[in-house]
Amino acid sequence: MTSKSRLALPVACYVVLLVSALQTLVVPVVADIRTALDVSVSAASWVVTANLLAAAVFTPMLGRLGDLYGRRPVMLGVLAVVLLGSILAATTSDLPLLLVGRVAQAASFGLFPLAIGVLREELPPQRLTGAMALVSGMLSVGAGFGLVVTGLLMRNGGDYHELFWLATALTAIGLAGAWQLPRRAGAAAGRLDWAGAALLGLGLVLLILPLEEGNGWGWGSARVLGSLAAAVVVLVAFVLLERRVTHPLVSTRMLSHRPIVVANAAGLFLGFAMFAVFLAVSALVQTPREVAGYGFGASVLAASLVYLLPGTAGGVLTAPLGGRLVARFGAKATLVIAAVLACAGFAMLAVLHAATWEVIVGALIVNTAVTFGYAALPALLIAHVAPAETGIANSVNSISRSVGMSLGTAFVVTMMTRNAIPGPVPLPREAQFVTVFVVGAVLAAIAAAVVAGALPRVRPEPLTVAEVEADEVLGAAGLEVAGPQAGAGPLSEEVPAR
Repeated sequence: MTSKSRLALPVACYVVLLVSALQTLVVPVVADIRTALDVSVSAASWVVTANLLAAAVFTPMLGRLGDLYGRRPVMLGVLAVVLLGSILAATTSDLPLLLVGRVAQAASFGLFPLAIGVLREELPPQRLTGAMALVSGMLSVGAGFGLVVTGLLMRNGGDYHELFWLATALTAIGLAGAWQLPRRAGAAAGRLDWAGAALLGLGLVLLILPLEEGNGWGWGSARVLGSLAAAVVVLVAFVLLERRVTHPLVSTRMLSHRPIVVANAAGLFLGFAMFAVFLAVSALVQTPREVAGYGFGASVLAASLVYLLPGTAGGVLTAPLGGRLVARFGAKATLVIAAVLACAGFAMLAVLHAATWEVIVGALIVNTAVTFGYAALPALLIAHVAPAETGIANSVNSISRSVGMSLGTAFVVTMMTRNAIPGPVPLPREAQFVTVFVVGAVLAAIAAAVVAGALPRVRPEPLTVAEVEADEVLGAAGLEVAGPQAGAGPLSEEVPAR
């Protein structure tokens, strides 16, 4: 390896850590942003939602651009956009401009598939699987890092702008690191489906917007019904367009095969569960008990370090365990286990949330379920699609997870703004949180039943843990994974043949 190739692993680890840190930095401070900008709860929540919606569109686009033009230049472009977005967010006190900054930061989601692609190009086969597992673990480390830093910076009522200045500095470091990577030509031919990306983005905004604003607009209002109807029209137009273009953003064939539909529905639920528990627990523990009759009056520091960090930090341990479950019992069984765990975690939070340990354990169980589910999805997909379609299938599943995160955010915000307790600062009633957790438990039970009943029985392939970990990382990144029918090939291009 050249000296620049040796930088591939540390740079990949850093930029993936940056992805998840940018994702979690703002979660505990949504309430602070709302107060500082004097906007409604639903308006402030777009600081999270806009980022996730943009990520659903950007991720497959950026992965495709990396294939066409090379990973290094696309990675540099992404980091430059994220840097500008972070500076904008750090210097503005205007919500629309802040949202523009958060949309620009959403380009960071494309760094994960780009980083994995760099590893496949630069590392020898014997080092690739371990390197990808290490980079994947940075997602959990980065999420925990984001929560810790947020808590520390905001511990004495700090200014949320400091978080975006930190994001600016971290992004600048990533940009300097990516500049040192080797230059490689693009490995694919064709073009990017810009029209499909525009329609997908518009359709998702029209779908999520009325769900976020339904309480204020009125659920039977013309704006809500008109937006939902327009979303249907735009998304149908997107599907029709994707059927006609040579290089679609999303293959519509992936939307009709039953096992893939089930896998995408499971990804949708897992994304929903992840952000529903993040936002609901953060809001619950920061609610003052003396005013609302429940909650802990926790500071942002306590919400970040005491209540949310155990669930994200636990991913460092539970992610490898998820891989072992897939290797031992198969993807379908692991996904059922994940759904049952999520049901148990949400049910516990619905019934038990009066003590600190109850909230911590409930959130930890749900986060563990999400980790197991994310480990199972790539293996589930490769068992039901041809080897040539695994990259497309995982890209569609990545979009499903991002949309699920957006829906989870919208649902929590809708519940938090309904029937509020009157006061200088309206607070949600305890029943609203219970409803969020009950809905999460019900959806998890439905997911378990659907996965168990709708997926055909597949005889598990004799996989090693290393193979499962490689499939998990590649699949989560929306990249191509070798299927059971794939012939043996160099590990730098494919994971080991089955």
